[in-house]
Amino acid sequence: MNPFVFNTTPRLVCRPGASSEIGLLAGAALGERVLVVTDRGICAHGLERATVESLRAAGAAVYVFDGVEADPSLTTLEAAVAHARDSRVTGVVGLGGGSSLDVAKLAALLAGSGEDIRQAWGVNNASGPRLPLVLVPTTAGTGSEVTPVAIITVAGDEKRGVSSPVILPDIALLDAELTLSLPAATTAATGIDAMVHAIEAYASKSANNNPLSRMFAIDALKLLGANIARVVAEPADIEARSAMLLGSTLAGMAFANSPVAAVHALAYPIGGSFHIPHGLSNALVLPHVLAFNAAETENGSAMLYAALAAHVFPDLGDEGGTQATCRAFIERLGALSVSLGLPARLRDVAIPEDALAGMARDAMKQTRLLVNNPRAVEERDALAIYRAAW
Repeated sequence: MNPFVFNTTPRLVCRPGASSEIGLLAGAALGERVLVVTDRGICAHGLERATVESLRAAGAAVYVFDGVEADPSLTTLEAAVAHARDSRVTGVVGLGGGSSLDVAKLAALLAGSGEDIRQAWGVNNASGPRLPLVLVPTTAGTGSEVTPVAIITVAGDEKRGVSSPVILPDIALLDAELTLSLPAATTAATGIDAMVHAIEAYASKSANNNPLSRMFAIDALKLLGANIARVVAEPADIEARSAMLLGSTLAGMAFANSPVAAVHALAYPIGGSFHIPHGLSNALVLPHVLAFNAAETENGSAMLYAALAAHVFPDLGDEGGTQATCRAFIERLGALSVSLGLPARLRDVAIPEDALAGMARDAMKQTRLLVNNPRAVEERDALAIYRAAW
């Protein structure tokens, strides 16, 4: 066994309605002045009310920052930090999808430590300390509530990240009731996103790929594969919603320690330049990146993907051999996205063919991700993958 390090959120509370108990569960840790970081869509649906009321019932003054957008900008992060500092908050709650949770992580870090974000970019550069932090996901996709990573869009639509155990929260609350109002398309895209996390973590070339990450990746794929179609068809099914939320968290635990790779690297230019939601961006390139990886037999990707096949699609055995099972797995993943109603091609989301070369150049900037890919990706390879996806 290779040496490895495994970091995760120290406490999880997983039950419907948990967000309405946040004052009891985390009020003492968060203190007397709490900033809730979220977005306007959450507030428009009133999903923040139970959290705010519970914190106030515990005696806290609550301040709400609802300015987070998809692919949050540096300007948004700076506004959240200013709100935290001006309100002299003692703790931060992130409530929403991955964008809100990422902004909450960095707001807690920068308001708590006073450090400059420019010094925190990259791996293990954040010094801390951060403010007490609780994360409450409202989508079953990003796993941000258990990952030490936060992604922000800077000038030129470039994605930059902070990766450090310092920004792992103190508590993650998994409340499936918060996901009941998600539209079918969002449910499908975020579910595929979580599956990508598990698949890439399992096959990651990272030196820290480890038995725990692979175990969590497999368990995540079992939950996600068994429930994603069900939850899209029956959105009020709280059991399926709970299974998807736990699957997303397990996948987050996996890739937080065995990092993702080329699927995410090629998805970032799609989201950054064309503002396609992150989960859908991943879904659009997933089968094409996996096919690229599996084509080079020496890296063992085909064997790893074949090993995952039956966990997602129980009817897929290995009777036809590793290569056949791998091909069937990749084909079924592409078909799954279509069956869930997601667009299948880059052209279907209005990305012009003449943009592909620029996207390939931008993808090459994601070196922290590409280094984990089982097969080396050059710019010409990225362009070929985009063309296959177009």
